[in-house]
Amino acid sequence: MSTTETTASGIGPVEGADASVYSVDNPAPLIEPPRKRTKKSPKSTRGNFEMAAWLFMRLSGVVLVVLVIGHLLIQLVLDGGVSKIGFAFVAGRWASPFWQVWDLLMLWLAMLHGANGLRTVINDYAERPNTRLWLKGLLYTATVFTILLGTLVIFTFDPNIR
Repeated sequence: MSTTETTASGIGPVEGADASVYSVDNPAPLIEPPRKRTKKSPKSTRGNFEMAAWLFMRLSGVVLVVLVIGHLLIQLVLDGGVSKIGFAFVAGRWASPFWQVWDLLMLWLAMLHGANGLRTVINDYAERPNTRLWLKGLLYTATVFTILLGTLVIFTFDPNIR
């Protein structure tokens, strides 16, 4: 077999091997791409959820920056600083639905943003499926508990408590 025959057929010379080993009838073995799914690969159940989670992280991050910077600017700089923050200060703020919604948005977005980020870390670093299941279960439980408790506190806050 000549060199022109092998290049014309699309199979070039193989380094370190006898030229008579590979031919058009007996090509070199096909090497699978590194990310090709095999029978051992778990079936993907993520679909578009991961894209939505990625997009949520970007959008919620931008909104959180605005909410937190606004919160810090208004609460700490324009209203006299940390020394004025107390029970009466919070009672006065939460008497307004505007501040209730502002704080509720910060709570919900911060908790969901953080939980989504930690979910990604768990998916990346927890090797065993059982460990991943328990860690994510704890994460989701803590997230739901904190969101529900925070929402309850914001909307049921009573400044006349004794």
